[in-house]
Amino acid sequence: MDTTQRTEQQRSADRRRRELLEAADRVVLRDGPQASMNAIAAEAGITKPILYRHFGDKSGLYAALATRHTDALLDSLRAALDAPADRRERVEATLDTYLAAIEARPQVYRFLMHPAEGSQSDPGSDQGFDVGKHTAPLLRRMGEELAQVIEDRLDLGPESQQLARVWGHGIVGMMHAAGDWWLYERPCSRADLVRILADLLWGRLAAAGDKVGGPGF
Repeated sequence: MDTTQRTEQQRSADRRRRELLEAADRVVLRDGPQASMNAIAAEAGITKPILYRHFGDKSGLYAALATRHTDALLDSLRAALDAPADRRERVEATLDTYLAAIEARPQVYRFLMHPAEGSQSDPGSDQGFDVGKHTAPLLRRMGEELAQVIEDRLDLGPESQQLARVWGHGIVGMMHAAGDWWLYERPCSRADLVRILADLLWGRLAAAGDKVGGPGF
């Protein structure tokens, strides 16, 4: 097999994988954590063994969907952080971007962060599906990404890297915990939650200096 044939086969495989993930997305939007491998296979017009061939099991499918949605969310968060506005407005825009994302697609959020809620709907494919094993890496990745943004944009002195990592993971943890609670209970408007969370962050962050010659956070 020559290089051209291998490249075409890889493109075909990538295209088929995208199609299967789009089918999985449709089922997740409809069923949330109850989305089963059987339902996803039916939506894609294939049998479950073929779905397993592409993703291994529900854990493999979950990981692929998590990467797909986390990539999109991180792109949106970076855009909010780099918007032409003052720092407080960018902080509020970043918080609002995260909350708007989980509000717009709550079933996807629940599938990614609370997959055990649907464990009884497809018991065969959920064997060994450890919720923490899959959700924790998503939050760690977001924390590291935000930490890098903070370190690049703020002058935090000699402890800059350590502070940025603590802040990055702390802010992501706060967004996740507060957003999870808010999505289920809806105790206030999204705008009120954004304002209150921004107030909580606005102590030392407001006083930190921007990096000379770099974009201000």
